[in-house]
Amino acid sequence: MEITQAQKYEILEHELLNGAGLEEILKKCLEILMKSEREIHNENYLDYSNGYRYRKIYGSGKLLELQVPRTRNGNFYPMILALLKDQQEEAQRVAYSLYRKGLTTQDVGEVFEELYGKKYSTSQVSRMFDYARKEAEEWLARPLENYYPILYIDALYASTRRGDSCSKEAYFSVLAVKSDKTREVLGIYNNPHESASFWDEILQNLRNRGVHKVGLVVSDALNGVENAVWRAFPKAEVQLCAIHFQRNLSKSVRTKDRSAFCQDLKTVFQSDPTDSVRDGLRKFSEFCGKWKNKYPWLSSKLQNERLALHFTYLKYNYNIRSMIYTTNWIERLNKTFKKSLKVRGALPNVEAGLVLLYGVATEMSCYNYPITAFVHEQQHFRWD
Repeated sequence: MEITQAQKYEILEHELLNGAGLEEILKKCLEILMKSEREIHNENYLDYSNGYRYRKIYGSGKLLELQVPRTRNGNFYPMILALLKDQQEEAQRVAYSLYRKGLTTQDVGEVFEELYGKKYSTSQVSRMFDYARKEAEEWLARPLENYYPILYIDALYASTRRGDSCSKEAYFSVLAVKSDKTREVLGIYNNPHESASFWDEILQNLRNRGVHKVGLVVSDALNGVENAVWRAFPKAEVQLCAIHFQRNLSKSVRTKDRSAFCQDLKTVFQSDPTDSVRDGLRKFSEFCGKWKNKYPWLSSKLQNERLALHFTYLKYNYNIRSMIYTTNWIERLNKTFKKSLKVRGALPNVEAGLVLLYGVATEMSCYNYPITAFVHEQQHFRWD
């Protein structure tokens, strides 16, 4: 029976172009190409056909289940699969990009259902991130430079599951200013809680990865953190965050006094180009003298041996003091982390937390350009 041209068009339009017709044509074409390639392989390598294996791949925006030809010797791999593998890897990268932008694994599954016409469970989406897990492991173990002028260290807390329980756990991050005046996240680490002893482990990890000299470490005032820094980098300077210090003092002041108290305290940390650490301590002493009648506990602050560490920034060039007297830079990084974490009820495990934060940290383009605030080079930092 002969089929007219019009009938051919009708078959294509109604039987193939509707529903899964095009998908079926694509599937059959790919399988025919692979079978033909296997015949050539068998002739060239004196091999023999050995049935098929099933494999799911992405192709032209669809999820296809193909019969992939096998050979007896097991060394046949169709060229077309290599091309389709690139598309599959691209789909995985898209999924991970959506995840680190703030979508949950369930959200990503719903987006991919619209794209590929197949429902994806949260576990299936999670498995798509296997490549990111490998990249995160390599990134966390990568070699580092010998010298960093400035390190900012801090921790944030995120709900994380361990077995059958869930609790807030600490995720530590280290942000560096490099000799070329660009910024780089050196590492992200997890521990159930923040402690100076764990900072020992983190800083030792940096040494093991190649860091042998640090100019300045900026941190909050966690007890003993400066000792952890000096054990790892004996010649490093330590700056305890001046903003945290001011906030902690103001919490113990009456509401009606707080505005004037904070304004006076703020002037202590507003420096002139010629100010030294001694000048900072003098200003703070004068501030305490003014307010100690109302708040006698201020006298004990003058005796604290860590007090001078809040004024380390006065040793440095006036043009960079605003960048190093506080942990603001790394807190901005943590703010970005929290934005991605906010939409998730709890991280399924520690590994998922590290992979997510790795993706956010390496995506932040603001750390790729030089810091223009470094107007003048000065003796404390070696920029060569």
